[in-house]
Amino acid sequence: MLKVRRSRAYTRWFGWYSRRQFRRHFHSLRVQMPPELPEMELDTPVIFYGNHAYWWDGFWSQLCTELYFRQNLYIIIEYAQLKKHQFFTRLGAFSIDRGNARSAIGTLDYAAERLLSPSARQNALWIFPQGKIEHVDKRPLLFFRGTAGIAQRVFKKRESIYLVSVVSRIEYLEEQKPELFLSFGSPELLKKSDWNGLDALTALMQAATESHLDKVKQAVVERSLDGFEVVVRGSESINRRVEAFRGLFGKGSPAGSEK
Repeated sequence: MLKVRRSRAYTRWFGWYSRRQFRRHFHSLRVQMPPELPEMELDTPVIFYGNHAYWWDGFWSQLCTELYFRQNLYIIIEYAQLKKHQFFTRLGAFSIDRGNARSAIGTLDYAAERLLSPSARQNALWIFPQGKIEHVDKRPLLFFRGTAGIAQRVFKKRESIYLVSVVSRIEYLEEQKPELFLSFGSPELLKKSDWNGLDALTALMQAATESHLDKVKQAVVERSLDGFEVVVRGSESINRRVEAFRGLFGKGSPAGSEK
């Protein structure tokens, strides 16, 4: 298992680098954040769980942590992928190898240890229970039980843990470049007394993520985007540059050209 080798200097550099990449590849990065979410109790660990549809997940999870939370970020990445991109261990990533049962159990134990480690910051685990990248509109979602297994381990020493649904969607709207939408759900405080088993919690998270994804899709389709804050604005698309150039010569619109 590849473990966390956190570096504050590298994390600061990666914050700059990720913004640069978002500006380069997207027209905008928009975030929907419930006001109560950053107000979570810092001494209660949190698991952010969501869909896994894009390569960008490691980038925006770190950026959102920097912008909104006072947290120690941990993120689980497939061993084969993390082996190729080991710089993510500097940000809080560690690996899971589902093809090796003993190693996978060790990863779940390690995740619970990280969530339970003493800290002035909130310990936060980001996990994508699908285990692989799948289309954003694939239904039904199928989650591995590892996330529930981590929560079960936390309950051996703690009475509660936060669960937060977070979903992503990339869409082309009126611009040449796509827009990245991130939506966080309200924090759900799961108590030890609420525990009903691995399957029950896994099914609950699957259903919550499907419903969350559907709401975001509907908001995008209807262009009801008032709840999304633009946190990164990309460079102008070529279509905007062409419009600006045409405007310099009085050719900004068909109506203007008829005059």
